[in-house]
Amino acid sequence: MNAVETEVWDPVEALNRCWTTGSAADLRDYFHETMVAITPADRMPLLGREACVSAWTEYAETTKIISWQTHNPNIRVYGDTAIVTYSYEMRCERAGMSFRPSGRDMIVLVRDAGRWWVIADQFSPYPDGGDL
Repeated sequence: MNAVETEVWDPVEALNRCWTTGSAADLRDYFHETMVAITPADRMPLLGREACVSAWTEYAETTKIISWQTHNPNIRVYGDTAIVTYSYEMRCERAGMSFRPSGRDMIVLVRDAGRWWVIADQFSPYPDGGDL
């Protein structure tokens, strides 16, 4: 990973630490005010920073995240826009049940005022429900 790719990847790792370690409200420091997210749990896109922070916070508050891992990050930078893709694996508990979500994530970031902000996120489980 070169210096610019690291500059893009670092906030992605930081935002994932926020919601997986109980600090989902801190996502405001990474989500652009006009962010859009498409998630497997929501029929319609989430529009705006507050809608996205609210959704991530709700998940984090109702789910105990035991572990979170990312694999195979791919970072493409086009001027002040970057596209990041990676695979993820989690171990979680909710309502006394254990489960292991895994899938892929695609995040679009924009460099604004000298820093990278997430403006779009689309994540989903693997099509066959399988692991890496």
